[in-house]
Amino acid sequence: MSTVRDLLVEGVAALTASGSESPRLDAEVLLAHALGIERTGLIAHPGAEIGTAQAETFRRSIARRTTGEPVAYIRGVKEFYGIAFATDARALIPRPETELLVELAEREAIDRLVGAARPGDGARLRIVDVGTGAGTIAVTLAVLLRRRGAAGDVTILATDASAEAIALARENAVGHGVADAVDFAQADLIPARDGPFDLLLANLPYVRTDAIPGLPIAASFEPRAALDGGSDGLDIVRRILQRLPDALAPGGVALLEIGFDQGDDIREAVETILPGWTSTVLKDLAGQPRVARIARVAGIARGAGAEGAAA
Repeated sequence: MSTVRDLLVEGVAALTASGSESPRLDAEVLLAHALGIERTGLIAHPGAEIGTAQAETFRRSIARRTTGEPVAYIRGVKEFYGIAFATDARALIPRPETELLVELAEREAIDRLVGAARPGDGARLRIVDVGTGAGTIAVTLAVLLRRRGAAGDVTILATDASAEAIALARENAVGHGVADAVDFAQADLIPARDGPFDLLLANLPYVRTDAIPGLPIAASFEPRAALDGGSDGLDIVRRILQRLPDALAPGGVALLEIGFDQGDDIREAVETILPGWTSTVLKDLAGQPRVARIARVAGIARGAGAEGAAA
């Protein structure tokens, strides 16, 4: 019978031979998953004997990983903002870079809820998450606002062009007890019948087409449509910018995730498409541009984008 140590040696060797960038970590995570324990348990008990069925589960996982399949898809789960999300090939795997967008969105929502003179007619803060994928942003934000006791003061709509992604996002909303707090819609960006919104959040595809072949092999298992942002990475981002004059309510704000090298490009796009609007690029913990905050300046009416300003 194999021990924890034996299986880790075996797994690390196979992953190293396959070119894995993190063979030891991958092997530990997959073995812990096969055993249903935390990784710390492996470290504490390297001599523990492993049953045949669990060893075979581990070996199958290692075989999948040697083909480049992401660990998150093999495990079926990925942690994000302290929350475990169901993950599979229906949507992009949640990235830690997106946590900044969620942090900023929560701050914007709470600032508005606390600072605004709330109407007596029950009006709520309206939020839309465009291109929701696995529901990462919308579900996390709903969980955070519920913890703050603010769930009843907001409405959240999550959209995606992929029906499969919407199904996965619904599963995550149910799994985290916020299915009643998030509405879902299959749509190309924003359904025409919805809006305006106070906050628009989006982690849209922003990888340059010619850069996709150079991504780690794990990315080849993810939906290409969730990655490919066109020749300069901002094709779909520009489309959402064009929709902002109608999509955002007066005083509304859009928070868009961008690539680390797209800070200047997004500012230029806002100046061209939304003259008179303001754009601020916020950096992540690594000091890299990560989120563009875009807002309408007071006095610019709804519908007044590039064409409206020139009229």
